[in-house]
Amino acid sequence: MNNKVQLITYVDRLGCENINGLDLLLQNQLKGLFGGVHLLPFYYPIDGEDAGFDPIDHKQIDERLGNWNNLKELSGSVDVMADLIVNHMSAKSSEFQDFLKHGEDSEYAELFLTFDKVFPKGATEQDLLAIYRPRPGYPFSKMKMANGEERIIWTTFTTNQIDIDVYSSKGMAYLDGILNEFQKAGVNMIRLDAAGYAIKKAGTSSFMIDETFTFIDELTVKAKNLGIAVLVEIHSFYKTQIEIAKKVDFVYDFALPVLVLDTLFNANAQNLKNWLEISPRNAITVLDTHDGIGIIDVASENGEKGLIDDNTLDDIVERMHTNSGNTSRKATGAAASNLDLYQVNCTYFEALGKDQRAYFAARAIQFFVPGIPQVYYVGLFSGENDMELLTKTNVGRDINRHYYDIQEIDAHIKTPFFKKFEKLMRLRNSHVAFNGTFNILPTEPTILNIRWEKDNDWVALYINLTTLDLKITYTEGQKEVELL
Repeated sequence: MNNKVQLITYVDRLGCENINGLDLLLQNQLKGLFGGVHLLPFYYPIDGEDAGFDPIDHKQIDERLGNWNNLKELSGSVDVMADLIVNHMSAKSSEFQDFLKHGEDSEYAELFLTFDKVFPKGATEQDLLAIYRPRPGYPFSKMKMANGEERIIWTTFTTNQIDIDVYSSKGMAYLDGILNEFQKAGVNMIRLDAAGYAIKKAGTSSFMIDETFTFIDELTVKAKNLGIAVLVEIHSFYKTQIEIAKKVDFVYDFALPVLVLDTLFNANAQNLKNWLEISPRNAITVLDTHDGIGIIDVASENGEKGLIDDNTLDDIVERMHTNSGNTSRKATGAAASNLDLYQVNCTYFEALGKDQRAYFAARAIQFFVPGIPQVYYVGLFSGENDMELLTKTNVGRDINRHYYDIQEIDAHIKTPFFKKFEKLMRLRNSHVAFNGTFNILPTEPTILNIRWEKDNDWVALYINLTTLDLKITYTEGQKEVELL
């Protein structure tokens, strides 16, 4: 993966009708801004119950977006990352429908994870209480077979997302087949979506257990043999994240978004500095994604302190809601159809009260901390909460999943703020020092001073958090230059 700014986007929400349109956008209006693009699910259908994360056919590109040849063309001009949804498939898939019709006589019976596969002798109360889940209740759904029999099926997320038995012969063949399609289309990196839930074992949390790491290792080897790197997506306690990072190619720095809010809200960088002393270096950094702003990644767990004091964290969450004019409350927790109750659904620009100075400072921090920065398409244009879309769908995360048209994009890229942001992205993509040594200069907590050095070249970020005065300086040949 190039050590350059990466874009994460849906194909059809960035002023493009299809993959070819996105290719043109990246070669024209957004030319030179991104070293790679993470395409959020483009499989059939893109408009299921979870915006493509519930594929009916994972090996078919939704024909409204194009086909595998179109993706191959895109991968010829920019690095492409795709999601491998390892934990589940749609209940509407032909495979699951065949299982409902024929039961154990179905050729796909072994593909799906039934309750009795994990608990052949039944489950105790403690077995059930031990299971970790991202939403209230238990990760099972009662399904009625064609013959009238009822079965209990694992559904970690929604009743339309049927969990796969990834170690069955059909499960392994299913995942291998997707990897082969990716390789043929030039995909050079995958994100393992929901991988932490893929392995279920009686008597455990069934989340990031030892066997999960083994599964991820095995899948990573298969991907690497096809020339594909692997990013693991896990929201978890920060110490767990550090351990995960030791065993995989890349992890997300999901702690960073709230730590940056803490830094800017409280004019104090100490918690951020503490994290940067120990944070994984093989990270993809984000401020916003297609999901909400994660809280669990910085919070305490089982009495052990997190990266931010829980009382301070509560204040940060309240500040986000207040800054958004309380629109984020309508999209968060039980207020809408949410899967992840530990996330705040809000655009990052709104979370900062639509303050352009604070938002630019946040992006500068993201680009200067260790890791490869990824920018979400809504964040690229300092997007505001889409209350119209939220009202239409009642899906909390849709507040941050706006559908841009090309006129909106053309207008945004002409704004003074975007021109300023563009300069920052181009500097992050081009300056050699970002491939060198990272240092935080010792200062009081109200000052953040980060410097990268490689041989005789350097680039530095200085922010006075009390006043939000910001300076970015760097070497250009024999000269010292200020970005803005």
